[in-house]
Amino acid sequence: MVKQFEEVRDHPVPKAIFYTCMDSRMIPTRFTETSVGDMFVVRNAGNLIPHSQHFGDEMTSCEPAGLELSCIINDIRHVIVCGHSDCKAMNLLYKLKSEKESNIEQRRISPLKSWLCTHGQTSLEKFLQMDGDFDKPMLFTAETPHRKFVAYIDPENKFCIEDKLSQVDVTTLGILEEPLKVIFV
Repeated sequence: MVKQFEEVRDHPVPKAIFYTCMDSRMIPTRFTETSVGDMFVVRNAGNLIPHSQHFGDEMTSCEPAGLELSCIINDIRHVIVCGHSDCKAMNLLYKLKSEKESNIEQRRISPLKSWLCTHGQTSLEKFLQMDGDFDKPMLFTAETPHRKFVAYIDPENKFCIEDKLSQVDVTTLGILEEPLKVIFV
């Protein structure tokens, strides 16, 4: 790999930013067959991209900063959000629909619950709006009413309920200008 690092040291040309879960089973470069310098990778619990409404004044996190670095500064046109089955963060997010699990006391003793309550709320709300009807398409609206896209969540009904939530989570990035392709691995 030393040769690959030397080749991209001064002039990397990444083509995408890849958001994925921090789960130890996820090896993004392996299943995307990418090399050093091909893409930015941002990992967190549940592959969440916090909505801008959650950041006041100077408070931010690496997820939106990664979007700015890749899409604004480096003019990257491809944003990939990768979910996976049996995601422990999504399993916990599903449990957080309960007030008992998501109350302020629980969020104070668990950084993970706090993170998921704050940044996974949009995904959880969208998921609960489906009310278990996964046969119909979900319509997503981005920052303006003219930016809409459709996604189907588990149309063959092969996944458990938490994996369906993970699929909804992958589709809730509402800042895209290009059509969204949802692939669930």
